[in-house]
Amino acid sequence: MSHEPETLRVGGYDVPVVTATTVVVGTGSAGYCAADRLVQFGHDDVVMVADKVNAGASRNAGSDKQTYYKLTLSGGDDDSVREMAQTLYSGGAMDGDNALAEAALSARGFLHLVDLGVPFPQNRFGEFIGYKTDHDPRRRATSVGPYTSRTMVERLEKKVRADGTRVFDECRVVDVVTAPDPAGEPGARKVAGLLVLRTDVPHDGAASPWLLFRCTNLVYATGGPAGMYATRVFPNGQWGASGAAYRAGVHGKNLTEWQFGLASTKPRWNVSGTYMQVVPRFVSTDADGGGEREFLTEAIPDYGRLMSLVFLKGYQWPFDIRKARDGSSLVDLLVYRETVLRGRRVFLDFRRNPVQDEFDPSALSPEAFEYLERAGVLSGTPIERLRRMNEPAYQFYLDKNPYVDLEREMLEVDVCAQHNNGGLAVDAWWQSNVAGFFPVGEAGGAHGVYRPGGAALNSGQVGATRASQFIAARRDEKPSDEAAFVDAAAPVLGAALDLTARATGRAASGTPDNTGDLLRDVQRLMSEKAGPVRSAASIAEALDQVHAWLTAYDDLVSADAGSRRAVNRTFLVRDILTSAYVYLSAMADYLAHGGRSRGSVLYTDADGDLPLVGYGDDAQSELDLPDLYRFRLDGGALDEEVQETAWVAPGGDVPGSDDGTSWAPVVPRDGADLAGVPVFRWRPRRPVPADDDFFENVWREFRDHGNVY
Repeated sequence: MSHEPETLRVGGYDVPVVTATTVVVGTGSAGYCAADRLVQFGHDDVVMVADKVNAGASRNAGSDKQTYYKLTLSGGDDDSVREMAQTLYSGGAMDGDNALAEAALSARGFLHLVDLGVPFPQNRFGEFIGYKTDHDPRRRATSVGPYTSRTMVERLEKKVRADGTRVFDECRVVDVVTAPDPAGEPGARKVAGLLVLRTDVPHDGAASPWLLFRCTNLVYATGGPAGMYATRVFPNGQWGASGAAYRAGVHGKNLTEWQFGLASTKPRWNVSGTYMQVVPRFVSTDADGGGEREFLTEAIPDYGRLMSLVFLKGYQWPFDIRKARDGSSLVDLLVYRETVLRGRRVFLDFRRNPVQDEFDPSALSPEAFEYLERAGVLSGTPIERLRRMNEPAYQFYLDKNPYVDLEREMLEVDVCAQHNNGGLAVDAWWQSNVAGFFPVGEAGGAHGVYRPGGAALNSGQVGATRASQFIAARRDEKPSDEAAFVDAAAPVLGAALDLTARATGRAASGTPDNTGDLLRDVQRLMSEKAGPVRSAASIAEALDQVHAWLTAYDDLVSADAGSRRAVNRTFLVRDILTSAYVYLSAMADYLAHGGRSRGSVLYTDADGDLPLVGYGDDAQSELDLPDLYRFRLDGGALDEEVQETAWVAPGGDVPGSDDGTSWAPVVPRDGADLAGVPVFRWRPRRPVPADDDFFENVWREFRDHGNVY
């Protein structure tokens, strides 16, 4: 099929329409994997859509040794699919069928990448050697260096282009087109198409900037809603498009569970691994770069403890509230105090040793001493240790724009949003509650509270493979006919045209373009009020502000019609505000449900405790820190429950439940003043499925696909 756009009359407007059975939205490692697998499974009526092909987290993010997590494929260590599934499941609030699928398909997904040319290290006998990563009891992790995910994207993209799959670039997702699903429960919806804004077409020109896709399936590989946060390590160009999914009725899951960690801000990059293990100096300055001081010593006066905690940040990199009282995550809290509470800037200085000129390794914890001794770096400066242990980690910053020479200058850092473990709800085949809508990669909420490092890359490959298998086997029917599609798409297109006319009309009548200001303001609000340190009060304050923006958005936003960027941001900001409203509501609901600090988030609790002076068993008195840092650990109290979210339109029906749980809004609001209101339920998580390993039975059922789909 050519997949050339054909002009249709939709709601009184002539609009180009592309027809394909399946549309993959997003060109990261999960999106390209889905496109590749669909063709491999015999489903070649597929196209791809991207806002920018060369943007996104998969292609542009990483760390000193970016990890890929998979089943053990070397040595004599015990491992099994069931054991790996249990490791994933033990992170809390993860559904067991997703955990089992991620374990069962991990080797298949990994070896597929190897066969495409991703150079994962192996020994001369073909074993793929592994190492331990965070939350990993085995040695399942592997890496090809700082750009593991980029290499994956490049190899998968090469395969997809060889397959001849068409990619539509420069397309901003506006809305998902749905229709009633007669095969589902009352009120159920199914995918009918997608509306995008072509950002490479002038809005005031002769060509239509709108493009519709008529399809049966959407594989939604748009990444997490990274655009919500100002302080983020997500690369420029990674925005997400979750708001459109929520407006279309797709449910969310575990939305509160973000992962935060120390990262450089210019350029954006995780400072995990060797960057911390060489024990750099932490320095803060005022906004202009003056008043330099080593601030960690205020709260950690013991020299040995300070160095040991910094070292541990290397492989305890994500902020983990369980390590905040007397462990390495205290460092994250102290950085947060400098940047957010004190308004200062924080830098890593690799040119000098912390506290004193001479590095004294004898004060280190045994774990840190042994590691650095084996690496042969028990002396010198941090930069000398870094270049000896990991020269590519030093060279990396020389190759970036802006570049930083760590031998000559300091590196600015902050505690940044890094990954959303929650997202759009998926079943065992990565299909959402909307038939034909498959969220994969970070857009899909397959993870729990905690996950092993690198599990996200495995999850993206597994989810894309599972979704593609299901589509090829069960959802190969052609899209709806033109008349039915036009009926479904007309109100979606009409609403987009109306918003555009309002925004551009306001700018034409003299109101300055405010799309950039709105984008900046919502990002700053989310970072300040809903980042790694949150409270019921800060969430309520942010929720009120986002509600006000979203309620008035049609009459608030102003966009210059002659600026493609401004019109693009009109819909980008709406998507981010929608996501922020849903996520903030989820945070409020989490607290109302009795949730406490867990994962990568501290929820302020007036009756809680502060981090401690001392280290490990010697920890005694509380540190002199703001009461904002008082917290109580969740302790796994909600590990067996999953929070689900639904966006209910004014006058719409609250979703049904088949397990006795009920849906309710956490903050009663008048839904009539919005396009919808979030409602929530807490359900038991799905257990890890029982073993079904008698070969003859499985073989017989597999032959007719009865036990597969």
